[in-house]
Amino acid sequence: MPETTELAVRMRGICKRFAGVVANDHVNLEVRAGEVHALLGENGAGKSTLMNILSGLYRADAGEIFIHGRRVDIRSPRRAIELGIGMVHQHFMLVEMHTVAENITLGLDRPRFLLNLRQIEREIGQISERYGLQVDPRAYIWQLSVGEQQRVEILKMLYRGVDILILDEPTAVLTPQEADELFATLRQMASEGRSVIFISHKLDEVMHIADRITVLRGGKVAATLDRASTDKRQLARLMVGREVLFNLAKTPFKPGEVVLEVRNVHALSDRGMPALKDVSFTIRRGEILGVAGVAGNGQRELAEVITGLRKVTRGEIIIRSQNMTNASPRKVIDEKVSHVPEDRLGMGLIPNLPVSDNAILKGYLHPPLSRGPFLDGVSIRSFVQKLIDSFDVATPSQDIPIKLLSGGNLQKTLLAREISVGPELMVAVHPTRGLDVGATEFVQRTLLKQRDDGLAILLISEDLDELLALSDRIAVMYGGQIRAIVNAAEADIAEIGLMMASKEPAGV
Repeated sequence: MPETTELAVRMRGICKRFAGVVANDHVNLEVRAGEVHALLGENGAGKSTLMNILSGLYRADAGEIFIHGRRVDIRSPRRAIELGIGMVHQHFMLVEMHTVAENITLGLDRPRFLLNLRQIEREIGQISERYGLQVDPRAYIWQLSVGEQQRVEILKMLYRGVDILILDEPTAVLTPQEADELFATLRQMASEGRSVIFISHKLDEVMHIADRITVLRGGKVAATLDRASTDKRQLARLMVGREVLFNLAKTPFKPGEVVLEVRNVHALSDRGMPALKDVSFTIRRGEILGVAGVAGNGQRELAEVITGLRKVTRGEIIIRSQNMTNASPRKVIDEKVSHVPEDRLGMGLIPNLPVSDNAILKGYLHPPLSRGPFLDGVSIRSFVQKLIDSFDVATPSQDIPIKLLSGGNLQKTLLAREISVGPELMVAVHPTRGLDVGATEFVQRTLLKQRDDGLAILLISEDLDELLALSDRIAVMYGGQIRAIVNAAEADIAEIGLMMASKEPAGV
């Protein structure tokens, strides 16, 4: 906890509405100089809106903001930077074809006429060394790992002299080792008097890094607490308004027959470069095979070749003893394969269609939802209502566009639909990404129940804690290859993290 009580940020009575929806309802937030302040809350609780107001992307409808005791009017991100406020967004804002130094200086007023890149590179190198943010100033962004790109975003803010740094879900794409390095950097920044606002869904991280924690629920502040005076259970209860189970019960692994066999599969990326290289594994009934890896190491392409969305250039995919190599998505679905894609709203659901239409997309061709060439409206409404009730989907009606639901309810609808067709194999890609602790608990319990009922599940996730809790075996991917497959019960999280970063020899 920082010794100083000087307030770097004071937001008082902040209100923000969008089309009649109250995102922030008279929110008060105080952040001290020299502290790491965590911001927690369910999806839609108003965290990002509040920080977008502080960083100049939105303007509050009401309320006041004080920076170091002075009342300010933040009309733009440029004005926020002038006040020493910078935000690193979850989706990085970098130009891939430019170098690190060029990205860091983009948008600056200085120098006006002559850009001395060598001098800038030296300055960046000094900041990089000071904070342990190792990155080559001359490297192009496309050459960097995701973790290195995040360092560039932080360096960009430090180069601009910010003393209030906002990070939105900063560890979502990092290995455990990279996350530890980031935490060390944030601690050093706080020790020098800077303020760090840390938005995260991961309660373990918050309890590890934060000095104080503010919890938002329903657009209002539920509480602000010292880390030393709280615990995960209290924070989760404040976030969702009920008790949350953290230790999920998992029955002993009882594998059945092989459902999926991937044999020496090769595939190309969207850019025509090798994305999968000689990938082989099997999944059995009643088994969850987790796939660990930093984003961009072939996980998305693996899910797509299995579900018929990407062509295999070499190798075979066998589903339920049938050769489904390069089969169409419809044929894969007919082979009782369900898919929970990474982009739930862009790929898994159709935003402008109502909840009911989205819920029947997998089964509308078959009875009881259809009779011959015609849909059966009465059966559809009954079917959809059962899914809504069974999966506790919070929606005012079956008829509203599904895009109006929260992230957790979108995922519940997607899971309900994919499970309703009685699959033998499910490919689930980042099924809890961006969800609050309540929705995450529901999704994880649902996956374990399906596994206990005999479903074979390929679970792709960047959350190692989730993989260890749910998986029976874990495959570690790096550079489009499987470096190792280990039993989850015997797995070491540090060793997996090293393999994700290609710092350990492969072994199966």
